[in-house]
Amino acid sequence: MYQRILVPVDLQEEDERLRNLALQNAVELCRFYNARLYVLTVVPDLGMPVVGNYFPQDVSSQIVREAENLLHEHVTSHLPQDLDIQHIVAQGTVYRRILKTARQVNADLIVIPAHRPTLTEYFIGSNTSRVVRYAGCSVLVVRSELDQNIICVR
Repeated sequence: MYQRILVPVDLQEEDERLRNLALQNAVELCRFYNARLYVLTVVPDLGMPVVGNYFPQDVSSQIVREAENLLHEHVTSHLPQDLDIQHIVAQGTVYRRILKTARQVNADLIVIPAHRPTLTEYFIGSNTSRVVRYAGCSVLVVRSELDQNIICVR
């Protein structure tokens, strides 16, 4: 059913459990369906005209190289070696890059972690909600046991 599964990973997430939550589910799905796993991390795009002027010219490429190294290290230490895995580092807005990468790799499924929303996310939405809303493929939102006990205040 699924041949290409995309998993965005936030390498800046300090809680390793949350960082690996979607990856663990994606590994099980890849094994079950014999699917290829695309592991994506998104870094900021500093090449924007206003922001880019404050940084040295090569800082953007340094950030990408460092993210590639961190992603490879993370995948090597947390995922089994017998899977077909492609590492992807993209620059830009998180949800836009997830959606664009899903289209580029023709993903059948995006496996994305949920997290406890902050007050501002109730009003403007999170990356996860935007991916769910605009993705051209199925999206599996993986919740941690902490998120399952969210109390809604009215």
